[in-house]
Amino acid sequence: MIPGRILWRTAALNRSFAINRLTVANPTSKSLAHLRFFSMSIIRGSSFDEQPIVVKTGNKPQKPNKDMEKDVKDNRSRFTPEELEASRLARLAGLGWVANLPEKWIPYAELMRIEKPVGALLLLLPSFWGITMAAYSVTAPLTTTLSAIALFTIGAFIMRGAGCTINDIWDRNLDNQVARTIERPIASRRVSVPQAVGWLAVQCFAGLAVLLSLPFECFYLGALSLPFVAAYPLFKRFTYYPQAMLSICYSWGCLLGFPAVGAPLLLSVAVPLFLSNFIWCMTYDTIYAHQDKAFDIHAGIKSTALAWGSKTKPILNSLSTLQAGLFTTAGIMNGMGPGFYLFGAWAFSRLFREIKNVNLDDPKSCWKAFTSNINTGYVFWFGMVIDYILLLLGYL
Repeated sequence: MIPGRILWRTAALNRSFAINRLTVANPTSKSLAHLRFFSMSIIRGSSFDEQPIVVKTGNKPQKPNKDMEKDVKDNRSRFTPEELEASRLARLAGLGWVANLPEKWIPYAELMRIEKPVGALLLLLPSFWGITMAAYSVTAPLTTTLSAIALFTIGAFIMRGAGCTINDIWDRNLDNQVARTIERPIASRRVSVPQAVGWLAVQCFAGLAVLLSLPFECFYLGALSLPFVAAYPLFKRFTYYPQAMLSICYSWGCLLGFPAVGAPLLLSVAVPLFLSNFIWCMTYDTIYAHQDKAFDIHAGIKSTALAWGSKTKPILNSLSTLQAGLFTTAGIMNGMGPGFYLFGAWAFSRLFREIKNVNLDDPKSCWKAFTSNINTGYVFWFGMVIDYILLLLGYL
């Protein structure tokens, strides 16, 4: 067995030197590898200067069997050996604590994107918004609200993992045409399609168990979102607006929050809140899509990043202005207090600054702007929480 190798976060220069040696023939792969190293910095306070991580250098793509050869096309020949090695090293460096799992488990954890919680948090935040706004509307007990938040947290991580698994199954022959995604478990033939489908079933049953723990209204309302979840990966094949489908999926929690705390689904509040989050998701996912636009053009993958091109920033500014109007409308219709508007103004200032400062031609800058939306989403939510607490204390 090949012994493990310790990669210290404090030795970022050493890692950069190692990649430089691998990419003399092709400087492009250096930036691709650095992109994955940078992706470890997910939330403010997380950096490369913390604890060492152990990476098993023996975790190489397994020899594909006949089923894998049939299900996944071999597009690796379009990349140089240096690019492939840089992508593999970047994946290993990005595993974090997942690298300590048994080696056979690691590809399944990667299918769920456990090592990258950004997407799960962005899926979870709209649920927090919906739960808190609904709890405020009916003055729900704190225990009810906290119970709903706990269940939604578990459910979001499970169902986001299921969504990523579906995405990887559909996109297996697209992922292996993009350097950033060529090391995904199915695209790299470390997991077969039947194995991925089996793992998807496990996740769906776990998600169903969480859903059944919530009020029944959440069950049928949640079930209505499943066609959108399943269809999203297909949209990038025939429309430049797959971000719209993803935004529907990621905004669904705004609706589910109301029945979760026993509140009626107030359309005058829920609809503008849903649309506000829809636009927010369109904004950050368009920025995310700009990371891969050079590869997407050659792979035939469509996105708003390609549709809007150099007009992206003006469009995002216009959308964010519309989002501010919808968010304010939801607050007015729900009778929110000062916290909602003060923290909302702070969050929108962050959002407009992000759009202004991001370099859409620099993958690192796009990733940094994309991940900054987690903290922006929390700022939105904290304003709602403050008003809810003030209401429970009798100050509103």
